[in-house]
Amino acid sequence: MDVLDAVILGIIQGLTEFLPVSSSGHLELGKAILGDTSVPEESLLFTVVLHFATALSTIVVFRKDIIEIIGGLLSFKWNEETQFSLKIIVSMIPAVLVGLLFEEQLEALFGGNILFVGFMLLITALLLWLADKAKNTGKKVSYSNAFVIGVSQAIAMLPGISRSGATISTSVLLGNDKTKAARFSFLMVVPLIFGKIAKDLLSGELKESNADFTILAVGFVAAFLAGLVACTWMIALVKKSKLSWFAVYCFVVGLAAIIFAYAQ
Repeated sequence: MDVLDAVILGIIQGLTEFLPVSSSGHLELGKAILGDTSVPEESLLFTVVLHFATALSTIVVFRKDIIEIIGGLLSFKWNEETQFSLKIIVSMIPAVLVGLLFEEQLEALFGGNILFVGFMLLITALLLWLADKAKNTGKKVSYSNAFVIGVSQAIAMLPGISRSGATISTSVLLGNDKTKAARFSFLMVVPLIFGKIAKDLLSGELKESNADFTILAVGFVAAFLAGLVACTWMIALVKKSKLSWFAVYCFVVGLAAIIFAYAQ
């Protein structure tokens, strides 16, 4: 992977993180098209760094929401911000357990397995189509909802399953308001990304990796800048658009990936 490849992949990550089309799946497809030969561990590291960049862009865009949540926690009052924070923590439990127990198995899937990504994109398309048919009751995310949404986020650690698509679809299928579902979806991933980076730093995995840190830095900057641009206008698109549009897109790309994999 060279600098130009890192820029392209960073832009892909930044643009697709906020749409229900699987940024990790698109990264794997992009790597395959660009001829990336990274071993699974290095490939996953690059993916984590790009997700970290878009997590930072999420913090910038949602800074007011995050400040309100932190303020609510520091007030030690049982208010809406405190409850929202607790729901975020509840939603993190499934993904944390899956990440700790199946880290090696997940790493193996980030090595250009295009056929797997293709089939997972088809599943994402199905989820989005079902969610588009669900009725919106306008209710808020409950604690039980938060855990179920967290399970869908854990499943979305598989490349090709859209994290935002899975979590927003699950939330909408549970009858939650689409706007509240989108806000919860984008904010719930931030602690997980920072937790993953902290874990790798403390364990020395980032230091021990053979990855080119120049490539990581270039990809990080590209993903962060693209994420800032995308987050400001794509979130509105997700809220207003029909999820079926993205279902069709995921179906087409997933089918193309499967054909591409079999053609090799």
